[in-house]
Amino acid sequence: MRRLKAGVIGTGFIGVCHMEAIRRIGFAELVAITDINYELAKRRAEEYYVPKCYKTIDELLADDEIDVIHNCTPNNLHMEINEKIIKAGKHVFSEKPLARNSEESERLLQILKDNKNIVHGVNFNYRMNPLVQEIKNKVKANEIGKPILVHGSYLQDWLLFDTDYNWRIDPEICGPSRCIADIGTHWMDAVQTVTGAKIIDVCADLFTAIPKRKKPKEVVETFGVSKSMEYEEIEVKTEDYGAVLFKMDNGVRGVFYVSQVSAGRKCYLNFEIDGTKSSIYWNQETPDYMWMGYRDKDNSIVMRNPNFMTPEARQYTYLAAGHPEGWNDALKNNIYSFYKFIIDGKSLDKDTPDFATFQDGHYLIKLTEAILKSNEIRQWVKV
Repeated sequence: MRRLKAGVIGTGFIGVCHMEAIRRIGFAELVAITDINYELAKRRAEEYYVPKCYKTIDELLADDEIDVIHNCTPNNLHMEINEKIIKAGKHVFSEKPLARNSEESERLLQILKDNKNIVHGVNFNYRMNPLVQEIKNKVKANEIGKPILVHGSYLQDWLLFDTDYNWRIDPEICGPSRCIADIGTHWMDAVQTVTGAKIIDVCADLFTAIPKRKKPKEVVETFGVSKSMEYEEIEVKTEDYGAVLFKMDNGVRGVFYVSQVSAGRKCYLNFEIDGTKSSIYWNQETPDYMWMGYRDKDNSIVMRNPNFMTPEARQYTYLAAGHPEGWNDALKNNIYSFYKFIIDGKSLDKDTPDFATFQDGHYLIKLTEAILKSNEIRQWVKV
């Protein structure tokens, strides 16, 4: 098996996560990185012993050695850079959201029509947690019966104070939605994955809890805390909270809510699938366990155990039971699935991947826009 050579664009928080995940894949090799902040990129290259550190994206794209490029830049750069990667003939793995709006993501899909050999993926990594894959297979095998209801949440607190600020708050950079686009799409992708169905109708209520924030003069990294005493007060135009009722194309009804201002909640993504035989619940903060509920016998808590998992899910679990696998492992699984798809010579025209494609990313942007419209007109909206 040959080794795929990878390059990473953007070396902030998520870029480093991608770099570390690539290093964990035996048939992948991280050979180059770049960042708009060249000094940061040089430090990352030295820290991680990356052989090539380019000053510009175009220099990295021109490297014939590179097979795959990871786009780990802010949202406003996703379309432009993804387009450049595709046209350079490289396979592309993009951070989510795929773009700021559906016009931008639709453009990428049109470009891919003329570049069908390109394998494309979006980093919706929660779907690649071993137990999420296990739940998907249990639902598919009718172990919970016919799904009836889906519900859950994704709660964080990293933007709780008016002194908390990040580029995601700026609609010019992140797009018209923040909380739904940033974390709500993760929840929707995970639920669509495990049910094998699509959300097609939404009814939403969005809320900006902190209408004005203090933007520090210094740059603050994601999940970081500013120590600057110099700031400017800005009006916030993106939501801190959102609640969404929805219907799926298989008849399932559901509801979820997301927040970035819930004190004490860090990365609290959870969902429950209620079927005609039983229910399954999973929480990302305790990823090695899932709860199964029954009407006619005792409920159970199931620990991840590779010895008893379905063959499809077992390929994404590596440690023996009792050795927890979590967020980093799900990210690695996502990238592994993408790289394995390429190395096996598979085609997105003929084969169905476990990772999210640009088509999936585009649909989630359309879902986000439908949620924004529903909140605006106070009615149900069809996607």
